[in-house]
Amino acid sequence: MRVVVIGGTGHIGTYLTPRLVEAGHEVLCVCRGTKAPYRKHEAWASVKKVLLDRETEEGTSSFGEKIASLDPQIVIDLTCYHLESAAQLAQALTGRIEHLLHCGTIWVHGHSTVVPTTEDASRSPFGDYGIRKAEIERYLLGLSRSKEMPITILHPGHLVGTGWNPINPQANFNPEIFAALADARPIALPNIGMETVHHVHADDVAHAFLLAMARRNSAAGEAFHIVSSAAITLRGFAQLMAHWFGNEARMEFLPWPEWKQTVSERDAQHTWDHIAHSPNCSIAKAQQLLDYQPRYSSLEAVQEAVADMQRRGVLHA
Repeated sequence: MRVVVIGGTGHIGTYLTPRLVEAGHEVLCVCRGTKAPYRKHEAWASVKKVLLDRETEEGTSSFGEKIASLDPQIVIDLTCYHLESAAQLAQALTGRIEHLLHCGTIWVHGHSTVVPTTEDASRSPFGDYGIRKAEIERYLLGLSRSKEMPITILHPGHLVGTGWNPINPQANFNPEIFAALADARPIALPNIGMETVHHVHADDVAHAFLLAMARRNSAAGEAFHIVSSAAITLRGFAQLMAHWFGNEARMEFLPWPEWKQTVSERDAQHTWDHIAHSPNCSIAKAQQLLDYQPRYSSLEAVQEAVADMQRRGVLHA
């Protein structure tokens, strides 16, 4: 198949683009050309790069048509964050491709109610990102279910891979938390550390896109959670990472108003975004319809990323 990947050098694209090549597809990678993939792979030599600045092209209403002009059979959109962007692309592709796959987010659900959360749970998103992605989901699934175009949405959790810092047991991206656990130094967690995060390895997400392509008849008009097999609590995350380093976790617990004063404003905002959502999502639907079986647990994915941080000198532990 001739596949266009929009954002093919990013977190997911770094793993997805080579997988598509290895599966025998002709791959066109649409990107701005401002950064290299996070991982080297010989498959990149077979990928055709198409340099487009999405924001600029959308400003002249030409982005969708430029993607359509590449004559793809399948389009995978990894960089859509606004309803207008989704509409411009979908309108240009309607009647011209076989399958549109869109990358969403588990944050379309907002606060968890009954857990693990299933795809048919009510949507009560909060925060700009979750609200916008829920609008996009509603629009695209409406198009697909009205038979205008086969569309599938995959909702990843917190992306983990080599080359970037994963979410830590404080639910932010500060690598110092992993260093503290490695050195058996105390860390402070908000509240009682029972909020949850739900990671997923980017390669598991990449594999899920290929599964959805191969099972288009089952996947069209559907949204799927793509996460690890189980969410993890902050305190459990800290304990298990400390054990991995050969230590026992030394944890202190502070009420949120006090805890947020102990970190930077940026870290506090990231932590709040994650613990306010406290995602815990089911993958039963993806298992049933796509045969999705994540290779990595949350902990395994993070451990691989932390080992890479040590190799890159980001984490001195």
